[in-house]
Amino acid sequence: MTDWAQVRADAFAVPADRPLAELVDELSAMLRSPDPQIRDGQAYSTLATWIGNGLLGAKELRALGDEMVARFADPEIQARAFAPLILDSIVSQGVFEPSWVPPFERWYVAEEDLRGFDAKLGWLHAVAHGSDLLGALARVTAVEPVQMLRLGIGRLLTPTEYVLRDLEDDRLGFALAVALTRQDLSEADAISWLDPAVRAVATVPTGGFRPEISNTLRTMRVVYLLVDHGLRLDNDHPHAQVPHRDQVKAKLMELFRTATPYYF
Repeated sequence: MTDWAQVRADAFAVPADRPLAELVDELSAMLRSPDPQIRDGQAYSTLATWIGNGLLGAKELRALGDEMVARFADPEIQARAFAPLILDSIVSQGVFEPSWVPPFERWYVAEEDLRGFDAKLGWLHAVAHGSDLLGALARVTAVEPVQMLRLGIGRLLTPTEYVLRDLEDDRLGFALAVALTRQDLSEADAISWLDPAVRAVATVPTGGFRPEISNTLRTMRVVYLLVDHGLRLDNDHPHAQVPHRDQVKAKLMELFRTATPYYF
């Protein structure tokens, strides 16, 4: 067995005593581990580094991507929640399959375990990890940006008892802002995805705001900030702008005024 802690200590150098494919298979299996040191500290960090360093070819990345997509149906939350992180790494390397998108969309909206950190399982972060993949897909020209915008608002408005607490709203807000930077996004699509949120906040139930409404409003405040100031996509785009900036800001203000008219 490979000493993966030592691999990390050696700056993720690839062990020379085993084939790379065999090592990747072992790391992929470790991503299902309930032990956060194995799953996060060793498997994820090693795989993400190797992918980012270009050590896996397109064929190997597609096979690994298919394996991660299958994890969206895994019975274990840690397996489901870490699959989008590896897919994010793969897509960010320029390898993409259209067949990966529908399973991701179905999982992201339907996932019920939204815990950020668990005392035994460590970081789970389904919302945040899914948002990272959403943001990566939003930059793929073969993916319609409005599709990712609708996915993000759909995730936020899905009824839940969980109030986001571990910066998930920041991560998802950034991903949505990334989608809004797409130059091929029409003005209508840049604002229409917010209509379900406006309708959702229009009537406050007698019991007060539901968690999903609070989650939505806080995430949209992040979106407003990034749309207003610009955002860093990468080193080549350190201050990306939203093409329909003023229209999106106006629509977001409609949302905020509808929810809290006494502030304006």
